[in-house]
Amino acid sequence: MYEIARRHLGKVVAGAAMAVTGTAVAVAITLPGTAGADDTPGGRGTVSVGADGANAAAGESGASAGQDGTGAQAVGSAPPPATVVPAPAEGAKGVGSDPLTDAELARAEALALTPPGASAQQDVEGGPGPQHLATELAEPRPGDPTRRADVRFYDYARDELVTRTVNLDTGKVEKSGTQKGVQPSAHPEELREALELILASPLGKGVKEDYEDATGKELTSTTQLWFNGDAYRPYREAAVPAQLAECGEHRCVRLVTKVLNGAWIDTRNLIVDLSARTVTRVG
Repeated sequence: MYEIARRHLGKVVAGAAMAVTGTAVAVAITLPGTAGADDTPGGRGTVSVGADGANAAAGESGASAGQDGTGAQAVGSAPPPATVVPAPAEGAKGVGSDPLTDAELARAEALALTPPGASAQQDVEGGPGPQHLATELAEPRPGDPTRRADVRFYDYARDELVTRTVNLDTGKVEKSGTQKGVQPSAHPEELREALELILASPLGKGVKEDYEDATGKELTSTTQLWFNGDAYRPYREAAVPAQLAECGEHRCVRLVTKVLNGAWIDTRNLIVDLSARTVTRVG
């Protein structure tokens, strides 16, 4: 899947960096400085060796290296630079339970889109063909070394999860099924489309104002924000607005966003119904 927002960062609310707009809040993040007061070689932890071979911590009383000319000081040296070893070349096909290779991933997705009717399905932007969500190695069958892949799509035309199992050896789709009311984790393309809808909606005004307060610049593109999120599941909420009653049957998502290398912008109260292409505020 996809990256999850870090929620355990310490947050410091700065008056100049905080904009309360009724829809979003920018929060400045203060990162820790250096870990120690003295990280120079030969600083804390230096050990001196006396003439009789006994060790004494530097700065302690007693004979130390260099005090009477008979000892030698052991000075810690920096470790050698790390060596970057290139990853081994990836083959076109994996073996056994090896993860799917890039070539297998591309082949599996292409094979899963070949059945008749795929062109009548729609992706998150309303284009032809279903929205790809994920491709995984299928559970191996006892005594059968054949590698198969399970490919999951979402058909926005019918609000259905489509799962197809393809045989990577024969190139055939061996099994296909659809489910309604099943909402797996959101794909990054769905999250980006959700952010586009937020910025295009009246409720996106607060997000833009918070961004300008935090950066002094105008927010015009999703590329100016870091974002993540997942499917919105209304059964976890105490109160769900009527506009979101179909979430679960519809594909709905909730986002977390922040300025690139900067302040958080709270968009958690903005729920995007990707099926209906609407934005609703909760809470």
